Amino acid sequence: MGFREHAAPVRRIFGIALAVLLIGGVIAVILIGNKEPGGTATKTVRGVIGSEKAEFFDDPDVVKALAAKGYTVRTETSGSWAMDQLPLKEYDFAFPSSSEPAVEIEAKAGLKGAQTVKPFYSPLVVVARANAAKVLADNGLARLTGKNTGTLLMGPYLKASGEDRTWQQLQGSAAYAELTGTVFIKTTDPTSSNSGALFLAATSNVHNNSTVVSDEAGIERTAPLLRKLISVQGSLPPSTDDPFRAFISGAGDPLILVYESQVASMLLQKQDPGDMAVLYPDTTVNTEHTFVPLSETARELGALLTGDPKLRELAIRHGFRPRDGLAEFTKATEPHSAFLNQKLTGIRQVNTPNVKILMTLAQRAKG
Repeated sequence: MGFREHAAPVRRIFGIALAVLLIGGVIAVILIGNKEPGGTATKTVRGVIGSEKAEFFDDPDVVKALAAKGYTVRTETSGSWAMDQLPLKEYDFAFPSSSEPAVEIEAKAGLKGAQTVKPFYSPLVVVARANAAKVLADNGLARLTGKNTGTLLMGPYLKASGEDRTWQQLQGSAAYAELTGTVFIKTTDPTSSNSGALFLAATSNVHNNSTVVSDEAGIERTAPLLRKLISVQGSLPPSTDDPFRAFISGAGDPLILVYESQVASMLLQKQDPGDMAVLYPDTTVNTEHTFVPLSETARELGALLTGDPKLRELAIRHGFRPRDGLAEFTKATEPHSAFLNQKLTGIRQVNTPNVKILMTLAQRAKG
């Protein structure tokens, strides 16, 4: 038997072995490609979130904790009240900053009885320069419990706003050259941003004899004052992120509406608060960040954000109050109690108008 006759079987055996190796390599690549560096197989989901949660989802520890549970989460930001205008079929979940826009998102997505969850919440607060807070307190518009925290008295504040009160008209303001012009709180755009809309919900309640606005008469009664609150501000930012960053840098307006979570996150991460004072409006609406699953792939993610101990711990690190987690939040923020009203003592929580009325109020406020 010649060499050629022996060579042909050898080549066939070598070819089969090579094919097996190649197939095995392809399978290995597929398996590796579906795993995170830590070796956990993941489902990639895409969501739209309020900007105040961006740092939470970008945190490497959060990314790692989610990967350990089988998730890779990709996010982009939007104003909460603008989310229902997005092409929702392109997302696996939406995560607005309160339950009210979640209702609109469900309706727009054609969902019935979506299993929404509320993993954490954050009250609205007004950050102020310590000098500005002192002047407000000396003139009966706020009550301080220390240099760096206190309560904004909504009734007196709204009365001053209705009268177009200026800083120069407030006793003691002359000592601070930066306090000039009309006294106002800088908010976000209430037609698209959650914090701006819910601030109007709270202020309309106070101005409507401590009652939720529920009809045209209530709208007519409150709209002129709401218009003053908004028109004096000039341009309205789409989110609290930029105004808060400007405030921390020493620029911006002396009174800015933000989420408590932004303040708490900064303190917990040991950033310098400077001369900041945190004023909690005595009438407010807590913002319950509401997870809306838009696909089956993301359905379990909301439950993880709510119940997983590690993710709850990380939510607190970013300043959020976990659902039923007052003790956890209080313990974690104890070193910063000079700035935070941990138990929300003396704060009246009110309901919001229905979505139609709230958006009408926002549109009237913007003129």
